[in-house]
Amino acid sequence: MKSCKAPDPHPLKPRLALPIGACDAHCHVFGPGALFPYGANRKYTPEDAPFEQLMALHDWLGISRAVIVQASCHGTDNSAMLDAIARSQGRYLGIAMVSGDESDAELERLHAGGVRGVRFNFVQHLGGRPICCVSSPCCGG
Repeated sequence: MKSCKAPDPHPLKPRLALPIGACDAHCHVFGPGALFPYGANRKYTPEDAPFEQLMALHDWLGISRAVIVQASCHGTDNSAMLDAIARSQGRYLGIAMVSGDESDAELERLHAGGVRGVRFNFVQHLGGRPICCVSSPCCGG
């Protein structure tokens, strides 16, 4: 299993101030693994980069809003992302990873928690593959 480098502990601040309301349109939270375990079938194991670290980075860079995209190493357990959204005081929304078996109630729970979309992972090195059948035109059939 691959491991990932930890986030840069000393990021450079932009020379120009970002505009008010600047938004990070794709970021992740990782763990902490002791509280939000990584998925058993993950393709990589990141170093923990939890909510507090993401919020500090955004504050340092001057980013006031963000969209947290569910990290594939957490699989369909969106708990770390939902926790970060809940603790962000309205700054963050999310994109969940789902299996397709979720009930309407679960989808409503995700929406109530700040999720506004779902991620379909087609990136092969992360274990994704198209969810269509082999005989369909999108899969070359």
